[in-house]
Amino acid sequence: MGTKHKCQVCHEAESKYKCPSCRVPYCSLVCFTKHKETPCAIPVSVEEKPVADVKVVEKRPVKVDEPGEVLLKLQLESIASSSEIRNDLMDESLQKLIHKIDCSTDPETELDVAMGVDVFRIFTDKILSAIGS
Repeated sequence: MGTKHKCQVCHEAESKYKCPSCRVPYCSLVCFTKHKETPCAIPVSVEEKPVADVKVVEKRPVKVDEPGEVLLKLQLESIASSSEIRNDLMDESLQKLIHKIDCSTDPETELDVAMGVDVFRIFTDKILSAIGS
């Protein structure tokens, strides 16, 4: 028999189930519902991401020309809770494109280049759909 775990939501009862997204143990529908109030995601194993690929990036100020370009918390939560978007983010080529944009000294140009790649363009369409644009 497996090891018994306590519910990670109420911290009282023995867990009988695990969240299908993040694998957090829970004991009941009430705890599952409470757990799902905050978006969760599939945990990434340390073995899946070699430490050698991690680079420290200098923080740069975020410049916004139009305040309306900033996403609202609800929109960000909508993106984070989309299983389709989370699944797309498992694609290594998409991860590399996003990383290249994020680490670039000229991210606007890198974004323009990435929009020419089908996987990235489809991904951005899903994000726009999730935020209601």
